[in-house]
Amino acid sequence: MNLSRLALAVVEPPIDVLNPFDGSLVGTVAKVGAAQVPQLLEQGRQGARLCAALPRHRRARILEQAALAIERDAHGFARLIVDEAGKTLVQAQKEVKRCVNTLKLSAEEAKRNAGEVVPFDAYEGSESRQGWFTREPLGLIVAITPYNDPLNLVAHKLGPAIAGGNAVILKPSELAPLSALRLVDYLVQAGLPEAVVTVATGGAELGRALVAAREVRMISFTGGFVTGEQIARTAGLKKLAMDLGGNAPVIVMGDCDLPAAIDSCVSGAFWAAGQNCIGTQRLLVQASVYEAFCEGFVRRAEALVAGDPALASTDIGPMITPQAAQNAEQVVNDALRDGARLLCGHRRQGSCYGATVLENVDHASRLWREEVFAPVVVLQPFDTFDEAIALANEPEYSLHAGIFTGNLATAMSAARRIEAGGVMINDSSDYRFDAMPFGGSKYGSLGREGVRFAYEEMTQPKVVCLNTPT
Repeated sequence: MNLSRLALAVVEPPIDVLNPFDGSLVGTVAKVGAAQVPQLLEQGRQGARLCAALPRHRRARILEQAALAIERDAHGFARLIVDEAGKTLVQAQKEVKRCVNTLKLSAEEAKRNAGEVVPFDAYEGSESRQGWFTREPLGLIVAITPYNDPLNLVAHKLGPAIAGGNAVILKPSELAPLSALRLVDYLVQAGLPEAVVTVATGGAELGRALVAAREVRMISFTGGFVTGEQIARTAGLKKLAMDLGGNAPVIVMGDCDLPAAIDSCVSGAFWAAGQNCIGTQRLLVQASVYEAFCEGFVRRAEALVAGDPALASTDIGPMITPQAAQNAEQVVNDALRDGARLLCGHRRQGSCYGATVLENVDHASRLWREEVFAPVVVLQPFDTFDEAIALANEPEYSLHAGIFTGNLATAMSAARRIEAGGVMINDSSDYRFDAMPFGGSKYGSLGREGVRFAYEEMTQPKVVCLNTPT
């Protein structure tokens, strides 16, 4: 099937979307090149005028109707996510529910976050003035999304942008673009003018041309650190919002509920085959419970079944490509060469890579310092709380972190001292609610997502001041 919405004279060979597990053809989409960018921008300009002119109740209604339609088609969306992204059916179903919630939250934001009254008379010399500010659209936004959450991460760009009255040129991952295209179809069926969201599927050349375009007012990007740096160099004077990945630490204190911590950390580490920017990668476990935690965690990890995501018995689906699985395998090989000890896993078959747990990992290695984006976890013992905080903060970027403890003072101290965009207490690092602010620390991001916060990033205040001297 060809789901591309683009009415462009595309001459390049189409992009084949392949099932990550067996390599079968799921669909094809048009490959748009840099030469088509002027047409994309023209459609985006039209879309910006149309969306800004929509009253807030219409934007909200469109988002609500699209959410309801997706909810009705939840099974179809989940199957599509399984086929194009390799998530298990349970994981895909959860992503569809989150997408519905994201669009509903966006609809609410369109109706309520319109601005505030400014108390001019609170300042000496402004007693005769009164007024307010409104939140106005930026105009044209370029959104670039990854493969690992091919539906909900797209909704996190489109929902707030539409709520704020913007147009979007959406560049979804070439590896998993079909869910995004279906989402846009439902938005149009709900009444969104077609020009408001323009989908362009293509490679790096297309991305660079869109990022560099002067009339684009904002780039919203979720992806890797290296690509984020390239975007920042290319973009020029425009707003940037980026989520650039993480290397999540979770601290397990000796006073915690150990079985609950093990359960949560297993889920946090291996959800979506570890292709999760807030997935647990480094487990820092207090020495007093290290042996017990290690035994329980490894036992649970060894029981996880990696394979066909369409089967109910599968716990870990494939990575997005065989090359991605090979890259993960190589990172682990490098760590083992440098002295790490393998506790379980490190078995690859095609694009499937089983749950892998290591200890004694060199802190100078890629596996410790960088995001591995695979079902690979490092266990590290520590003695003191201060040591755990120092270990947690070693990498240059961090989205989320977690701590398990029965002591409120320890939890609150960790919340203050861990350098991350979010600290989950008695939960793994991979918890996210779509209304909360989401982003990283240090080099982990620019700006924040989460519907309200993305909406505010995608709008700008406009002040109206009346001088009414008596």
